[in-house]
Amino acid sequence: MPRFNEDRRRAALNNEVHARPFAALEAPERVSHLAVLWGEGGAEADFAHLVSLCARTGVAPPPQQATHFAAEFGAFRLKWERHTEFSTYTFLRAGSHGDPFADPAIARVPQDWLKALPGSVLVAVHLALLPAAGGGGDAALVARTLVPDTTAGSLIAGGGAMAYTDFRLHEDGFGRILVRAIRLSARQAGRMMQRLLEIETYRMMALLALPVAREHGPAIDAIGGELARLTQGIAGAGGLEDERRLLDRLVKLSAEAERIAAATTYRFGAGRAYYALVRRRIEELREERVEGIQTIGEFMDRRLAPAMRTCESVGERLETISTRVARVSALLRARVDVALEAQNRDLLASMNRRAHLQLRLQQTVEGLSVAAISYYVVGLVAYAAKGAKGAGVPVDPDIAAGVLIVPVALAVWYAIRRLRRRLKGE
Repeated sequence: MPRFNEDRRRAALNNEVHARPFAALEAPERVSHLAVLWGEGGAEADFAHLVSLCARTGVAPPPQQATHFAAEFGAFRLKWERHTEFSTYTFLRAGSHGDPFADPAIARVPQDWLKALPGSVLVAVHLALLPAAGGGGDAALVARTLVPDTTAGSLIAGGGAMAYTDFRLHEDGFGRILVRAIRLSARQAGRMMQRLLEIETYRMMALLALPVAREHGPAIDAIGGELARLTQGIAGAGGLEDERRLLDRLVKLSAEAERIAAATTYRFGAGRAYYALVRRRIEELREERVEGIQTIGEFMDRRLAPAMRTCESVGERLETISTRVARVSALLRARVDVALEAQNRDLLASMNRRAHLQLRLQQTVEGLSVAAISYYVVGLVAYAAKGAKGAGVPVDPDIAAGVLIVPVALAVWYAIRRLRRRLKGE
């Protein structure tokens, strides 16, 4: 064999396609199936409970990271599977006599262990696999063991078997599925059993989205009504304060819509995925109609499909509400921005007027400053001329002062102008 650097994940990825193998069944067989929701952090407790069953019966437990497990426990066989948010326990026991649901396989399981199952049981169903009938059909058996009003059934597996179920919870709290093997091999029987049980399991898992939709539907409608009123209020907003109040209310609506989205997105997404699995498993049954009885696919179309459409409708309304809130918020913010820009424009115009007035005042002050400085300079010159005249210099102080007024005023004005330009440049 060639030597190469093998990826450490190769074996696990290759074996993934062989995970959860079908059990081989020989009619007659009695099957009891449970689907247990863990809740947060419940996967470890569920696995530990499975290991405890193995320990008390002397069966080798599965490895720590196992997602499926099958073993013989003497009085019954067990097939365990771990899924994303739940685990399934399928108990099997060969043989049947009389009423196919009178002595189920789960009756052989330790009852104290069943009562201590961690989590909550969402699905509990008995399946009876019967051998081919000698004659007379199953009408009397179906009427005796199932509820006629909701019974659905069909030929499955290309005519290899006949399956019946009523989707009801009976006195023992279990649903019932009756399968009459016509020409099924052991592997085919195991595949059909698995598909029928998965239809029931995924149907219930998909319906977990319905209470969520009913719980949050009124709140979504209330958000839609409030949003319509806010949209009308935008047109009648009288000023910036009104628009700010409307924007605050929109922010609260957006927060409420996001809260509902956070509470429902996972459940609605999981519901869609489980519903798709239900439809896929029904297609794999390859149903053929039997006159006078509805098929399993028809029952699901009439009963399950409307519930899932309700969930989809609530999810779509929530997405629409979120989009509308964002669009109205953007519109209102645009109005607020326009109002603020108008205020800023008015403020700038006011500042321009104030600056113009300050300039005029400054020019006035500068004129007065030139006059005052010139007055004091000319006064000093006059005093100097008087002193010179007293000293015998032939000069008339009044003439000297009068002659110097214009040159002094021009010199002062020029000096102040240069000083202002220098300060402006700096």
